[in-house]
Amino acid sequence: MLEKRKLEFLESLLSTPSPTGYETAGQQVWLDYISPLADRTLTDTYGSAAAFLDVDPDALTVMLEAHCDEIGMVIQHVDEKGFLYLNRLGGSDPAIARAKKVSVHSAKGVVRGLVGNTAIHLQDKDSNKSPSWKDLFVDIGATSREEALEMVRIGDPVTYSEDLEFFTDDLFVARAIDNRIGGYIIAQAFEELAAMKDRLKVNVVAVNAVQEEIGGFGARMMSYRLHPDVAIVTDVTHATDSPGINHKEHGLVKLGEGAAITHGTANQRKVVEKLVDVAEKASVPVQHEATSVRTGTDTDSIFHAKTGVASALVSTPLRYMHSPAEMASLKDVEAVKNLMTAFVKSLKAKESFSLF
Repeated sequence: MLEKRKLEFLESLLSTPSPTGYETAGQQVWLDYISPLADRTLTDTYGSAAAFLDVDPDALTVMLEAHCDEIGMVIQHVDEKGFLYLNRLGGSDPAIARAKKVSVHSAKGVVRGLVGNTAIHLQDKDSNKSPSWKDLFVDIGATSREEALEMVRIGDPVTYSEDLEFFTDDLFVARAIDNRIGGYIIAQAFEELAAMKDRLKVNVVAVNAVQEEIGGFGARMMSYRLHPDVAIVTDVTHATDSPGINHKEHGLVKLGEGAAITHGTANQRKVVEKLVDVAEKASVPVQHEATSVRTGTDTDSIFHAKTGVASALVSTPLRYMHSPAEMASLKDVEAVKNLMTAFVKSLKAKESFSLF
């Protein structure tokens, strides 16, 4: 189990709603934690945040990156009876939304709601088919459109109402582990590196980026602005060790078996080789996965910034991704953090990642 201070930080990150496009509150939690450790911080126009360890202006800069936004929903329509109809923010799955408690984040505060689920006794024969978002509605207790619009407005973001829960000392379940756990990891790595700043040979910037779930836009803006020499991105990846997953199609990544290093496409070969070497020397447990076209993470936005950034992806295995109850392991969280810190400590001031 985590020490109290770190547990409180993790709980705060996971419980503070940060749907895509509405990440400010969660970013403030992250900044409040990391700012006292940093030489300086900055935020950009859309809310991505960065913290810096300035070691040597002539040395290379390594970026540790995660994204802070979570999937969610947004109010699309309010009908005459006061029921809310939703559209998705990011990859939200309507098939799992029925009967879930939600929070509408209005200008007046949080409004609680419930995604309606008609009792099985009253359902038509075809009601068991998977719904689309247009089929679902949210009940906030309003009796008319006018009453509902006194409480919320079109365009208000919506998130599921799920709290962090530890099933064991290691395994925990929460909403938005994707990818607030990444923000937690880079903050912990940054804290460890700050404590040994006098021994580092390179500059460090930790970036918590917005709007990954809809295209990696925050990472794109920050990478263009900062243009680091090398980037280690951390996100979640699918733990494929639960029933019903085809390993021939999706590979095998196990929960609790260590950080997942991705090979291929945006992952620059020399950076990946160095990560593997560092992991072996530091006794960090790792797993391996391949990507054929895109990683589906901010790595895809970072690696081609300006003249190119040598980049690699290190992921935390996650069960039940993009659901109101995702599951992760503290063992994997620790492994990702240890690999990132060991990588930074291994870098020379003028390290080259040239392939030739």
